[in-house]
Amino acid sequence: MDESQIIKSLREELNQHNHNYYVLDNPTISDFEFDQKLKQLQELENKHPELFDENSPTQRVGGAITKNFQTVVHQYRMYSLDNSYSKEDLIDWEIRIQKVLGNVPLEYTCELKYDGASISITYENGKLLRAVTRGDGFQGDDVTNNIKTIKSIPLKLTGSNFPARFDIRGEIILPFAGFEKMNQELIEIGETPYSNPRNTASGSLKLQDSSEVAKRPLDCLLYFIIGNNLPFASQQEGLNTARNWGFKVPIEAKLASNLEEVFEFIKYWNEHRQNLPYETDGVVIKVNRFQYQEELGYTAKSPRWAMAYKFKSEQVFTKLLSISYQVGRTGAITPVANLEPVQLAGTIVKRASLHNADQIEKLDIRINDTVFVEKGGEIIPKIIAVDLSKRPENTAPTVYITHCPECQTALIRGEGEANHYCPNFYGCPPQIIGRIQHFISRKAMDIEGLGGETVALLYQNGLVHNYADLYELTVAQILPLERMAQKSAENLVNGVQNSKKIPFENVLYALGIRFVGETVAKKLAKHYKNIDTLSQASLLDLILVDEIGERIAQSVVEFFENNENRNIIDRLKKQGVQFEIVEKINPNASTKLSGQIFVVSGVFEEYSRDDLKQAIEDNGGKVGSSISAKTNYVLAGENMGPAKLEKANQLNIPIISEKDFQEMIR
Repeated sequence: MDESQIIKSLREELNQHNHNYYVLDNPTISDFEFDQKLKQLQELENKHPELFDENSPTQRVGGAITKNFQTVVHQYRMYSLDNSYSKEDLIDWEIRIQKVLGNVPLEYTCELKYDGASISITYENGKLLRAVTRGDGFQGDDVTNNIKTIKSIPLKLTGSNFPARFDIRGEIILPFAGFEKMNQELIEIGETPYSNPRNTASGSLKLQDSSEVAKRPLDCLLYFIIGNNLPFASQQEGLNTARNWGFKVPIEAKLASNLEEVFEFIKYWNEHRQNLPYETDGVVIKVNRFQYQEELGYTAKSPRWAMAYKFKSEQVFTKLLSISYQVGRTGAITPVANLEPVQLAGTIVKRASLHNADQIEKLDIRINDTVFVEKGGEIIPKIIAVDLSKRPENTAPTVYITHCPECQTALIRGEGEANHYCPNFYGCPPQIIGRIQHFISRKAMDIEGLGGETVALLYQNGLVHNYADLYELTVAQILPLERMAQKSAENLVNGVQNSKKIPFENVLYALGIRFVGETVAKKLAKHYKNIDTLSQASLLDLILVDEIGERIAQSVVEFFENNENRNIIDRLKKQGVQFEIVEKINPNASTKLSGQIFVVSGVFEEYSRDDLKQAIEDNGGKVGSSISAKTNYVLAGENMGPAKLEKANQLNIPIISEKDFQEMIR
């Protein structure tokens, strides 16, 4: 056997041993034997650099240095999950699902929710191509070099029935045993130990030296495959297939045929999760069949076909030292409890949300009280109760502030609203700074080289008073600011100028109109095409737009009635910011479907549902989200949802096939 064949054979053998040890937990050779074979392979590869393979087992030891982690756009967005905290929440979720699907028999996959750092790994032709952190769901950081050091992640897949390209999602975790060992080593050399496994795992992914990452006992648990032409039709089949390809998929996942079995799974793991080798904070329940997942779709933030059930949060008690008040960009006042520092769910907590005046009054929270604190959804600490038995004598009830803590303007509280507001929209510093920070954020104008702290610095130095001022900044103005070098100043100015290419729907979201989030901004941009038409729309016009309610409509009207807002928009226009939709020229576009509303349902042979929706719009039609009396056609594929079929028949709406539709636009 020549040396190239020996290299190939050793790589295959070592990959299999890695899989046996780190995925199957069933080693078949000793650590010493493994190290000897790895050393032999390393020597042969050094001798034959022309046979280098980035997916060789020798590359797992790391060594690559990454100074700046490149930002990568996810091909498939990484959504967050809706949370539930009770059986009733899950029952309500199932009712919502059945309204869409039509009381079909449902199966659910139940998987433990692991508390780590989310990752999306792309495989091409069976080899690891790229690994990207979750980021904001739309884009994240390329951490491929660091991910390759985690031995439970296959560099090359086994089998042959995998798609040419796909993404697999998972959680990078640090098992308790490894975490404790790392901390013990730090304590022995007099260093401060890490606070919790989750943060340590997350921080490990951004270490610049991949050889340092390789020293950490990180693991990766995979739970979802996404891509085109997948060789399975359900989540459970996907998990089983992923195992066969060499991925570490937790064996605790279970298929449930109804909600009762889901509740049994939750009950069991709520009692036994302490026996697991890593942190869990709940259960993720998913509608099993992909057909139903596609039918249910997504909200702006989450899949409608999945729900996270969160285990009861850890609670601790501590002393309330004082209450301070924060002003948000919309003027909303948020009371914040300043606490005696206490350890909670792996972190030191010093502050907690008090929500609003009603919450303070309901709990009768007073300064120097002993309070119970928990992490709401294990993210944001909140006070849930007061220990009245420990209340000091002669304490006075908390009196909510009447004036803004920043600009001293008298606060207002609208009828039926929970929050107090500062109405000094254009003179209150936190509101001004907050609006500009929102304007530059990633989902809005995405201005590189400009962060939240720099915005505050620019405002405090009198260089900006609204977001239109950003476009008049010069390098000479910025250079004297603290921590500003020539390159930083140039990057900031260039980032602002480059944001003029950002599309209209993002600009509309960036303006910070109250109640106009990402989804609403897209709908309004698509409907009105440009800012002038939108600014002239009446309250009634706006309400008639699909899914725009009276509250949103009223807020839009009030925004454009304000002269200050109009002046800022005029300035942005003159600077070249995009205030109209740039229509993509489609040579096959027509007006054949003008005035027609289609609802698309089912699975199709030649086109994806997204392709069909695009074709409808390209030919002048509109895509409806649900069937109503206004619907003209239901475009139905295989396995159309029974609820939609029944409603279409009730309303006598024509049901057309993929071929019928092709004839209509031919």
